Amino acid sequence: MAHAKLRAPELKPVAYSTTFGEFIGIGPNGNLFVDGCDVQVLAETYGTPLYIISENQLRHNYRAFRDAFQKYYPETEILFANKSNNGLAIRHIMNQEGAGGDCFGAQEMYMALLAGTNPKSLVLNGSNKQDEELEMAIANGLCINIDAMDELDRIAEIATRLGCEVDIGIRLKLDLEPLRDRTGVAMHGPGTLKQQSDSTKWGMSREQTVEIVNRAKSMPGIRLKETHFHLSRMSNDPAAFAVMAREMITWSGYIRDNTGWTPPCIDIGGGWTFGKWYGTGPNSQLDGPDAPTPDDYARLCTAAIKEEAEKLGLPLPKLRLEPGRALSGPAGVAVGRVGAVKTGTSKKWVNLDLSTNHLSWAAVLDWYYHAVPVRNAGAAATETVDLVGPLCNSDEIGPHRKMPVLNRGDFVAFLDAGGYTESSAARYNAQLLPATVLVSGSTAEVITEREQLKDVAGRFRVPPRLLAGSFAP
Repeated sequence: MAHAKLRAPELKPVAYSTTFGEFIGIGPNGNLFVDGCDVQVLAETYGTPLYIISENQLRHNYRAFRDAFQKYYPETEILFANKSNNGLAIRHIMNQEGAGGDCFGAQEMYMALLAGTNPKSLVLNGSNKQDEELEMAIANGLCINIDAMDELDRIAEIATRLGCEVDIGIRLKLDLEPLRDRTGVAMHGPGTLKQQSDSTKWGMSREQTVEIVNRAKSMPGIRLKETHFHLSRMSNDPAAFAVMAREMITWSGYIRDNTGWTPPCIDIGGGWTFGKWYGTGPNSQLDGPDAPTPDDYARLCTAAIKEEAEKLGLPLPKLRLEPGRALSGPAGVAVGRVGAVKTGTSKKWVNLDLSTNHLSWAAVLDWYYHAVPVRNAGAAATETVDLVGPLCNSDEIGPHRKMPVLNRGDFVAFLDAGGYTESSAARYNAQLLPATVLVSGSTAEVITEREQLKDVAGRFRVPPRLLAGSFAP
């Protein structure tokens, strides 16, 4: 029996006394709420450390990007960056919203296909694609964005063997000369935005791109579909993204003039940011209430595309973009329980069972996740503490935070933790990975089971010769 497709629901933001998002805020009893659920109750019910995702916030964030870009540029497709949160339930939500997907590796691709995502709305990216993932992409009809000179021949060989046609794109190494003197955050190394982009492994030069296009045109079964670029979170200035979008069209003109082929679609990647009144993002460039909105990005980028296309006499291409953290980030909360509280001569430490295993960007990228107590979430902050985890390093999740007095057993929540948290969580010190709960209205459901010791220890093997040596009399 055929199943009726679930219609994406209408969304009505919740009226909180203090708002951290459209569906996250301080509820009627003073506690932190995700949609209609009290986070205190969720933490007590499901245990900690715990990730919580607001389904409605995720849907809202997707629609904000979709509607902003389609207002200025109707032929726009949003591809969710699966790497930011690769849970199967998350992918199902994105499917229902009509989102495509950006996949890295066989596993992300497999999970997107397992969730029933339309393969024609998926792209396979990556700088070192293996035969296994190329074959999976070709067999299922994904677009493959080429990022190595030998990749075209490998794709053609596999497509011929499978008897399939295949869509390809080319990841570009844009020049970005206007960004030569502009600086952003050091997430991708030192230097200006241009220097950071130049130093990455990604993309094909103009000459390499022309060679790939000319060779692909003569190959049966190979269909040229798009060009691709990813600026990443190097800047929260929408003008920098407009520079990138304009240059995608500049390269389209160059490709046309040197190959006769004009890219019918450009994919301008991800790196889109979001701002919050309490601050989020890299400490060196916090995204506050004045950070760009989806509308800011859409207005500037689409204007640049249209202007450059008119200047070069090019037809307007289809536009695709790959937001990840901007969609998943604000939809998530990470919760930990307070353990030891220690006061030194010059500092106070509040230990949590949540760690930089679970919020890895706090350590790796000096990322700021705003912290609030779960109970009485609006309580006045009366002291400065370091919020730390239990790992055998400094494990600073939130150093130098103004907080109300916290005691053993209290819960602390870190906001905007829905992106690159579960998908990059680690097991250092043999910590078990947390559970994830999906909240919709007053309903809470586990979408990732809490890891158990057998899941970690079960991967290890001891050779018999070592067993004999350890247990011999």
